[in-house]
Amino acid sequence: MWRCPLELLLLLLLAGESALGARRGRGRRELAPGLHLRGIRDAGGRYCQEQDLCCRGRADDCTLPYLGATCYCDLFCNRTVSDCCPDFWDFCLGVPPPFPPIQGCTHGTRIYPVLGTYWDNCNRCTCQEQGRWECDQEPCLVDQDMINAINQGNYGWLAGNHSAFWGMTLDEGIRYRLGTFRPSSSVSNMNEIHTVLRPGEVLPTAFEASEKWPNLVHEPLDQGNCAGSWAFSTAAVASDRVSIHSLGHMTPVLSPQNLLSCDTHNQRGCRGGRLDGAWWFLRRRGVVSDHCYPFVGREQDEAMGRGKRQATARCPSSHAHANDIYQVTPAYRLGSSEEEIMKELMENGPVQALMEVHEDFFLYQGGVYSHTPVSLGRPEQYRRHGTHSVKITGWGEETLPDGRTLKYWTNCREEGYGACDNS
Repeated sequence: MWRCPLELLLLLLLAGESALGARRGRGRRELAPGLHLRGIRDAGGRYCQEQDLCCRGRADDCTLPYLGATCYCDLFCNRTVSDCCPDFWDFCLGVPPPFPPIQGCTHGTRIYPVLGTYWDNCNRCTCQEQGRWECDQEPCLVDQDMINAINQGNYGWLAGNHSAFWGMTLDEGIRYRLGTFRPSSSVSNMNEIHTVLRPGEVLPTAFEASEKWPNLVHEPLDQGNCAGSWAFSTAAVASDRVSIHSLGHMTPVLSPQNLLSCDTHNQRGCRGGRLDGAWWFLRRRGVVSDHCYPFVGREQDEAMGRGKRQATARCPSSHAHANDIYQVTPAYRLGSSEEEIMKELMENGPVQALMEVHEDFFLYQGGVYSHTPVSLGRPEQYRRHGTHSVKITGWGEETLPDGRTLKYWTNCREEGYGACDNS
């Protein structure tokens, strides 16, 4: 049976009523789509007055545009089914309208009914009685006041608006854009692997892994609104290490989705996870390539299984057939010595790091990032932080205008290259 939308059926009925009225000789105009049987939709407006338009009798060209429809300023519109302009009665006739206008609120060029809403970044504004707007007061991930304060404060980096974060609250940013649990005490107390510098060895002031190992250090993947940095950073570092230590014979981009979906022991997928658990899974079970098992932005119930060299299940992607399993040797913990981390990176490839992310990090656009105090004078809900894991690919130094030297690590963001203060 053929069905039509309710709105179309309503218009057909109205048109039919109008046609019937014309046949009876009543001479009524069709009700314009922007109007309704109870009269005007908004709380007012100087339509007839601004145009000084009041026509006698019926004058069908005595009209003005009105909310996408047409309203009239002639005496013929003084009837029950109203297509009058909002100020017809008081301006043209000098009397109150025969029915009260529907109250509403104005925002920009639009008029909203009572309880109508619009979004102001991450906050919903609702129209109340007497034309008053009531808006939520959630701190937003993109905060123009904070952007201005950072850029005016000479903190060594530039802030800006990332469109992907527009409309998200700060709480959502902390919950959905990070995603690494703090390590347990057993992991924190692991013995450190110390890299010994030779007597008189001087490390370069700048280094980038992609320059030493071209085509073997991969571009980072975007984790989107999945709190899975534990999986993304682990897969990214493992991808580079496999490529470097196989001398380029294997250059896989390993699958974060494989970890998100299959590493479920004490892990929470896109709601956060542990780095030690991710490395354990890579060592004991292994993962396939991102081409075989691409990122979908959530956990999937897809058990790949482990064969001797291939997964026991087919690739979830229909465009890939090579379901090779990649495994790694046991992970190890580096010391906190700046020089030892640099030497490890320069000799063996990119390393993984934990960082404390504060509310201003989401606004980073360029320069050497360090946490700023711009939110200290604001309410507590504007000051949030969480734990993030990243891949570090190099380091460098920058000379500030006052002559100070600022050291930094590179590639501290999963979406692209950045720099983080390592002083």
